[in-house]
Amino acid sequence: MPAETFDQRRLVGVHAERVTDVSSTDYPGHYPDEDHSWNLRNFIKNLTVEVQRLSQHSVEFDIVGVDASIANAFRRIMIAEVPTVAIEHVFVWNNNTVIVDEVLAHRIGLIPLNVDPALMEMRGPDDQPTDRNTLVFKIKLECERVPKAKGSKASAPSDGPSSDILGPDPSKLYINHTLLSSHLEWTPAGLQSEVFASNPPAPTNPNIVLAKLRPGQCVEMELHAVKGVGKDHAKFSPVATASYRLLPNIKILKPIPPESAEEFQKCFSPGVIKVNKETKEVSVDEWGVRKDSVSREVLRHPEFEGMVELGRVRDWFLFNVESEGPYAPERLLPEAVKVMREKLAIIKKAAEDMKEKYTTTTTGDEDVVMNNS
Repeated sequence: MPAETFDQRRLVGVHAERVTDVSSTDYPGHYPDEDHSWNLRNFIKNLTVEVQRLSQHSVEFDIVGVDASIANAFRRIMIAEVPTVAIEHVFVWNNNTVIVDEVLAHRIGLIPLNVDPALMEMRGPDDQPTDRNTLVFKIKLECERVPKAKGSKASAPSDGPSSDILGPDPSKLYINHTLLSSHLEWTPAGLQSEVFASNPPAPTNPNIVLAKLRPGQCVEMELHAVKGVGKDHAKFSPVATASYRLLPNIKILKPIPPESAEEFQKCFSPGVIKVNKETKEVSVDEWGVRKDSVSREVLRHPEFEGMVELGRVRDWFLFNVESEGPYAPERLLPEAVKVMREKLAIIKKAAEDMKEKYTTTTTGDEDVVMNNS
């Protein structure tokens, strides 16, 4: 969208040493003779959610037409309140590796699992484990020497260190020398074999290194995975990152001199400014403007003073979310909306209860007054 089409009231001013117009002004009473009371029809008309890029593990999307408090609420909910399943209890039967029990248990707890949280119930602190609220995994791994193994050396790259520095290749000398996340074996209980038949519980990444073993060392554990949320522990967070920024707005006020076109272009992130090779005419790329970091470098050049105006669109949020768990990236925002709706329902119910209690109390007081008179 061209920068010139934005209403000035929607823009945050970005200047060399400060920012202006940070707070929104679309509320009743700010502008004389203008009604800015909240209206559902206008809100629906102005609200836009559009996916810009989608991959297997991340998504970029725009939310337009909401206040920063709403956008930030979605971000915080995606990080801390969308539930996932992670290993919570670790029962160590044997561990004589160099990694102590507590550290190894912590590493195991951070392994993302592919379990759909909708298929499990939340387990309370006093609840007993059942097939509906707990998944059981087991680890049993013992390192042994390869029979009649030759002490071969690991081959080194031609431009790297010698093979003597790298030492023996463990894969040729030892069996089960590395504990990986793929060594977690799910043990179904009750109806879990039917519930998870299409997608058996397992780590999303089978190659996470948990510990190194040598002959004589072994690990034997039982792991219990439960449903939880990120505000209780980061291991339950379904995202690696969830962030947003405001859409940059660049407005060229005066034509840029041809001899300064390339210097002007270098003041912005690559792909933001277009320069015509023949005429040296400078323009803002309508899509590339999203890439700008708003470094304000152009405002530090006196030759460009008064030629450009920088800003951000206050109600246009560019989200970048990376999924690290069972959720497909495009599912994270709907899950956050679901959590917010549940919160709003609780607040609405509490408000209705307070209103009912106040009405009952007021009516009772009036009855007392009438009886006394």
